[in-house]
This record gives sequence, structure tokens and C-alpha cells, in this order.
Amino acid sequence: MVKINLLPWREERRQQLTKEFYIMLGISAAAALLIFALAFYFYNQSIQFQNNRNAYLTTEIQKLDAQIAEIKELEERKAGLIARQQVIEELQASRTQMVHLFDELVKTIPNGVFLEKITQQADRISLEGYSQSHSRVSDYMRRLDKSEWFTGVDLDYIKTDNTLVSHEQKFKLSVKLVNPNTSKNNVEEEQS
Repeated sequence: MVKINLLPWREERRQQLTKEFYIMLGISAAAALLIFALAFYFYNQSIQFQNNRNAYLTTEIQKLDAQIAEIKELEERKAGLIARQQVIEELQASRTQMVHLFDELVKTIPNGVFLEKITQQADRISLEGYSQSHSRVSDYMRRLDKSEWFTGVDLDYIKTDNTLVSHEQKFKLSVKLVNPNTSKNNVEEEQS
């Protein structure tokens, strides 16, 4: 006789396949969850690394900004010191300027010209006096113009003054005082 297996093997096979499907589904879900967790961890670490780099760069930028501010302060100090040095050099160069001024006034004044008043405002000098004639004033102007210490000779006025005994001419001149030593130093500095 033939033996027939009446056990529900198809049902068992179906249950076995269903069980395997759920196991594979669980393994796939776990693998997907693991991959997601690894991707999340990787991107989280990348973001944290970039944030750390950004924080480092920010602190370095702040340090550089502080150094730049310090450099600007040092440059301002340097400019102040250079300005002071230039003032000192100008004072040094003009130290003997008054002596030279009066020496040049004595050298340039011709006979027959007399000075009554000398005033100075910055580098402009005003000379007031009287002379015996117009030609002596013009001679005085030429001599002042030839001098290294004076430039820009301007005659403000010349007029006859009847109050004076000998009918002399009153005049007023203005000249610009120039220190030739300073201009020579400037030329030497420009050539160096």
C-alpha cells in the first residue's frame, strides 16, 4: 500500500517562508537602522568637526584683529614720533635763523635806507622805514631778492613824508623768510 503523508506540509512550508520573511525583514530593518545610525553619526561628526574648525578660525581671527589694532596703534605712535622728530629737526635748522635774519638785514641794507620797524608773522617779515629816494628803496628790494634768506619781496607802499626834516620817503616792504639750510637738507633727503 502506498503511504500518503497527510500532514499539512504546504502549510508548514508557508509558515517557514513567512518566518524566514519576517526574519529577513527584521535583519533588513536592523541593517537599515544601523546604516542610518552610522550615516547620522558620520554627518554629526562632520558637522561637529566643521563647527570646531569654525570656532578655531573665529578665535584666530579675533587674535589677528587684536594684532591689527595693535599695529594701527603702533603706526599712529610712529607717525606722532616722526612728526615730533620733524618739528625738532625744523627747530634745530631754524635755531640760528634770527641771527642770520639780522645779519642778512645788515648786509642787504644800502646807504640812505633806515629801518624803523621789523615785524614777523610766521614766515612773512614786514619792514618799515624811510629812505632818501625811491631808487634806494628799489636797490634795497633787489638786494633782498638776491639774498638766500629772503624771497617774494613786495612793496606795500612808498610815500613822501613831509613830517621828516629832509623830505625822505617812507616805505613798507614785506618779504618771505626762507632758511636755505632747510631747503638744502630737503634736497639732500630727496636725493638719498
